[in-house]
Amino acid sequence: MVLILEIVDGKEVMKTRISKTIKYIFLLIPVLGLLLLKCDQNTQTIEVTATAYNSLPEQTHALHSDTAAWGDELKPGMKALAVSRDLIKMGLSYKTKVKIEGLPGKYVVLDKMNKRWEKRIDIYMGQNKDLAKNWGRQKVYISWKTE
Repeated sequence: MVLILEIVDGKEVMKTRISKTIKYIFLLIPVLGLLLLKCDQNTQTIEVTATAYNSLPEQTHALHSDTAAWGDELKPGMKALAVSRDLIKMGLSYKTKVKIEGLPGKYVVLDKMNKRWEKRIDIYMGQNKDLAKNWGRQKVYISWKTE
């Protein structure tokens, strides 16, 4: 910050001006935070494609639409997600807690996606089809603790 003393209409006026360097520092803080998160040896962060799904027969399984891949019962309001199988190999396994960029709280891995998907998560949104459609498909960063 720079203090400037000006004379305006014969009176001394003190003004402050934030230098360009400080402005750039404030712009870089979010980027540095993400880099620090990536540098944490116990945390893995990657960019994935995130979609949403519902526990409805046409989206999951006709006979047991509320049952996830590892046998957990899905209930509206749960913060659960399905992950592509390549992410499971990267350590994002059953019951791992995951932070999803832009969403509050942590989600728990309770389901697996079809083998055809890679670098992808599917966020569980109960039975609210509109909520899932509004989410659409987005690129997000996810983070989780590794052992």
